[in-house]
Amino acid sequence: MIKTLGASGEDMAVEYLKGKGYKILHRNFKTGFGEADIIAKHGDRLIFVEVKTRKGDLFGQPFEAVGSKKQEKLRAIALAFMKNAGKELPVRFDIISIISSDQKEEITHIEGAF
Repeated sequence: MIKTLGASGEDMAVEYLKGKGYKILHRNFKTGFGEADIIAKHGDRLIFVEVKTRKGDLFGQPFEAVGSKKQEKLRAIALAFMKNAGKELPVRFDIISIISSDQKEEITHIEGAF
């Protein structure tokens, strides 16, 4: 089975986060509002991570594709997740932007992106 670019990017992001001491709680967490690519815990915080992967930067950086609509969806997903868990924790929203081509692999982690 051939992995999509997005799935490969999410795999890279998970390994990157684990290397930074994050505990991965969920991948592709789905709700009626949409999907969170990665939900992790770092210290006492829940981190909701949106992963954007591109083969190049011809059309801008991947993180530029996370607009206000996606941000609203992720906030709603975070509330639903905490309601499901029955507890509230401090939350942070991060973006991991990946450019993955034959020439380079570049990961940019934007903590507290919005």
